[in-house]
Amino acid sequence: MTTAQRGPAADVETLKRIEERLLWLSSAVIHHANRVRPNPSGLKVGGHQASSASMVSVMTALWFRHLRPEDRVSVKPHASPVLHAINYLLGDLDAAYLPRLREFGGLQSYPSRAKDPDQVDYSTGSVGIGATAPIWGAVSRRYVDSAFGTAGTGRQYSLVGDAELDEGAVWEAVLDPAVAELGEIVWVVDLNRQSLDRVVPNIAAAKLQHMFAAAGWQVVTVKYGRLIQELFARPGGEELRHRIDTMSNPEYQRLLRCDAAEVRRRLPGAGPDAGRITALLSEVDDSALLAAVANLGGHDQVALDEAFESIEDTRPTVIFAYTVKGYGLATKGHPQNHSALLSEPQMRELADRLGADLDDPWAVFPPESAEQRLCAETAARLARPRVEQHAPPEVPVDFGRTPSGTATTQAALGRVLLDLSRAAPEASRRVVTVSPDVSSTTNLGGWVNKVGVWSSAERTDWFADDAETILHWREKPTGQHIELGIAEVNLVSLLGELGTTWSRWGEPLLPIGVLYDPFVERALEPWSYGIYAGGQSILVGTPSGVSLAPEGGAHQSIKTPSIGLEQPGCVSYETAFAIDTEWALLACLAQLGRPDGTSAYLRLSTRPVDQSLASVPADPAARERRRRQVVAGAYTLRRTEKPQVTIAAMGAIVPEALAAAARLDQVGVAADVVCVTSPDLLYRAVRARQGHEAADTWILDQVFPADRATPLVTALDGHPHTLSFLATINRVATTALGVTRFGQSGSLEDVYRHHGLDTDSLVRAALDLG
Repeated sequence: MTTAQRGPAADVETLKRIEERLLWLSSAVIHHANRVRPNPSGLKVGGHQASSASMVSVMTALWFRHLRPEDRVSVKPHASPVLHAINYLLGDLDAAYLPRLREFGGLQSYPSRAKDPDQVDYSTGSVGIGATAPIWGAVSRRYVDSAFGTAGTGRQYSLVGDAELDEGAVWEAVLDPAVAELGEIVWVVDLNRQSLDRVVPNIAAAKLQHMFAAAGWQVVTVKYGRLIQELFARPGGEELRHRIDTMSNPEYQRLLRCDAAEVRRRLPGAGPDAGRITALLSEVDDSALLAAVANLGGHDQVALDEAFESIEDTRPTVIFAYTVKGYGLATKGHPQNHSALLSEPQMRELADRLGADLDDPWAVFPPESAEQRLCAETAARLARPRVEQHAPPEVPVDFGRTPSGTATTQAALGRVLLDLSRAAPEASRRVVTVSPDVSSTTNLGGWVNKVGVWSSAERTDWFADDAETILHWREKPTGQHIELGIAEVNLVSLLGELGTTWSRWGEPLLPIGVLYDPFVERALEPWSYGIYAGGQSILVGTPSGVSLAPEGGAHQSIKTPSIGLEQPGCVSYETAFAIDTEWALLACLAQLGRPDGTSAYLRLSTRPVDQSLASVPADPAARERRRRQVVAGAYTLRRTEKPQVTIAAMGAIVPEALAAAARLDQVGVAADVVCVTSPDLLYRAVRARQGHEAADTWILDQVFPADRATPLVTALDGHPHTLSFLATINRVATTALGVTRFGQSGSLEDVYRHHGLDTDSLVRAALDLG
């Protein structure tokens, strides 16, 4: 980064006074929320003064010296008050919000793009997930820029707590081979060597540094500040450095809470160099000694400036900034300071020391001061141009094709994508698919062959002339498929960021992530995080359920249908037929990339099903009515004159439901069959009818009319409670069939029989209700 691109050459003292004001404001925001604002319930409000304090120096250096308008920053969750304090000083946050941390309608507990009133680049809060989000934000920016040329450049910063490096999601992201090519990634690790409960005995910084370096990252360490480095340069200084370098974390942290006399007693230790260290310390006065011992590089503006200047931009960079948790506070370095709150006397002492006023906590710098001038200059420098929003292209609702023969809903996914490329090329150009090394086994091969694999630079396909190669891996900047390693967390994290491009750069994408359905649960937290953060995408879980019979219990999902029903910000579908998959997928694509949009989850199967069982109406009006019902959540597949029982089935179990209805007819029991496509939408309709939320209810009247209410059998390849609520629509007797145990390998017939999902089981359940 050149000098012209960064902030003004502010003197260190001005930066230090801004840093002190940020320390005060972040502490005061938390103090007010906990000790000043009325709290009738007595419920703990919380906040993290110590965790904020450890980051004030780093965030001051970044925002007021190095950040550019095109850069984006993910702030560690517990430092959110510092971010709001910065935005306040830069004029991006009204003072009225400062007393409203963790208040309804106020500042959120952790940074939130969707809910906070000021500028937040990345939502954080799920430990490790927010830290890695800028990696996938960088990939998304590059994808948008290669496709549309409108995303520009910019670094992607992550301010990471050292305890976050315990999260597996961090290393799944760091180790992905594609990440080593992202030179715009910069992580700053807040190495305060404390967790929630304790000082971590062995943070093993050297090991962490080697791990990043082995993954191809530039590693920069900012350990000591100028004051202590001056001591190191004196006689006995090398011995002092060695003593501190080899000191355990708890022993060092204890020094921070000692007076000068105690530091002089403890610091030399008992080794052979103790005499030289004692002699050195005797030359330093008490205040200088205490300042030097606590003078870590993560709180030294000159050292931080040098670290940011050293970033190469040719590979990812991690800066290990040694800091003190609770820096500048009465609780500094204490093992239990994570959620500790300063008392009012401690806050008054802090105010006196930092030139603030507890009775006027939100005061800004005087208008003509150097600090206020730097704030104004920084605000002007970081002002971002307004993003021009492009509306997503129109997506067709029906290709007009009626599948025949035998097909699977999984194969229908690839078929729909190919049909979309022919019928609606503008919409198809916005589609980007992502998978963790399962493209061919999830029927994306034809799509990948057609559109190619996205890469920031074109690569040679050495198997292009191999006649036996079926899946062609053509990597190029115009490709529309992104393949990651086998790490579901990475997949859905990238999916979430691809789903935010409409709001970040004004270019809507239609992202579809495909993974094996049993592993949706592994990816659930980052998927939910992406939706919370405003990412709109489609997650496809396939193959699913015990219908994947020979694979056995390890690959047979059970709970995922109810996950789709319960996940906020998402609509879920599980279809039985190829045409239903087409209609549902097109409807989901049409909901992406817009302010009022929503994500979707499709659960698909590899079970071959006779497509004639769908009985798709030939009449255009009747076909459209069927399509609307499929998209709304259910349709009547078999209708008798005077039904005595209704079987509501979903997905792969629908053929058994139809066979059971035919068998029941033979014994004089008339049975209707309802094909459920979205229990999610049906449940919303039920709640809307009860007055709990806003949703359309017409589908209930069409598919479950009160005048045809009968005892109800529900069946799905998943947990039975997913559909059991359907009995509440008309308050009928019911029995719910599904999967409640881990699966086993076997034929489809054997496995269905084992779980009570075969035709015989459905017939018995219906007869028992009679």
